[in-house]
Amino acid sequence: MLEVLTYVAIALIAAIAVTLFIASRRPDEFYAARSLKIAAPPTRLHGLINNLKLMNTWNPYALRDSGGTARYSGPDAGPGATFHFAGKSGTGSVSVTDTSPSMIGMRLLMTKPFAGDNRVEFTLKPIGDETEVTWAMKGVAGLPGKVFSLFVNCERMMARDFDEGLANLKAIAEAA
Repeated sequence: MLEVLTYVAIALIAAIAVTLFIASRRPDEFYAARSLKIAAPPTRLHGLINNLKLMNTWNPYALRDSGGTARYSGPDAGPGATFHFAGKSGTGSVSVTDTSPSMIGMRLLMTKPFAGDNRVEFTLKPIGDETEVTWAMKGVAGLPGKVFSLFVNCERMMARDFDEGLANLKAIAEAA
């Protein structure tokens, strides 16, 4: 019996070592982006993104966490506007860091489920009577995130969420 347990322990240690080795070979950075054309002017869309309270009327992460805790600080919109959250999507904050008529930059600081400091960008590109909105996120992938990504396709998950959010944004912007 002791021999069997020894072999199981060795196999388990080897599996963990292989998993960590494979995860450590994954890219040190990640990037995900999705775009959608919306029949609204960039100024209308800018206001729905730059103001975090308005953004959370279409943001799928905030909509899913309606039972979580949420707090706003700083100005209503623009640099310094911050949304602090804790819920199903995790715990952290998102702050507007920079803004121009064609771009809104944000910093997403996560403490749970994994610590992270990510850059979020929304770009607004006029195309005729429409505006192409691109929602992108990039950041550093630490070892826990790399291990997690071996089992869950995080970029596909983010793409699905970004598509949902952009569709929500489209519905709100085009209804006005």
